Amino acid sequence: MIIRPGTTADVPRALEIWRAAVDATHGFLSAEDRAAIERMVGTQFLPFADLWLVDDAAGRAMGFLAMDGDMIDALFVDPAVHGRGFGSALIRHALALAPQARVDANEQATNALPFYLARGFVAVGRSETDGEGRPYPLIHLRHGGNGA
Repeated sequence: MIIRPGTTADVPRALEIWRAAVDATHGFLSAEDRAAIERMVGTQFLPFADLWLVDDAAGRAMGFLAMDGDMIDALFVDPAVHGRGFGSALIRHALALAPQARVDANEQATNALPFYLARGFVAVGRSETDGEGRPYPLIHLRHGGNGA
């Protein structure tokens, strides 16, 4: 696995990963919200985000991380390789950049909270809605800073 900075050329693959991961883990989204979020991610977020990609041995991106200071804005892994360490590698990279990184996990995405808790994050709060006011509760987490 190789972690590398993303470029604008990586945006289509990052969006492809986002789509597959959301389809696999975010079944709670309404069709309308899913479509609106995808438009925002593809046009307003990914093209401007501080992206890091994790490539497999063949050089194909299998996941991505977007950071804004100490905030993990996004971490998505192609569901075809879930459980193979790509997400953990991205977390290690995020923690190297920001040892007390923060992240918001969708409460309804049942894979997200256990993933972050197992990697040393602790819940520090909860919101009833997502950042756009939609009815998707978020758990706010912060890493303890021990480099887990």
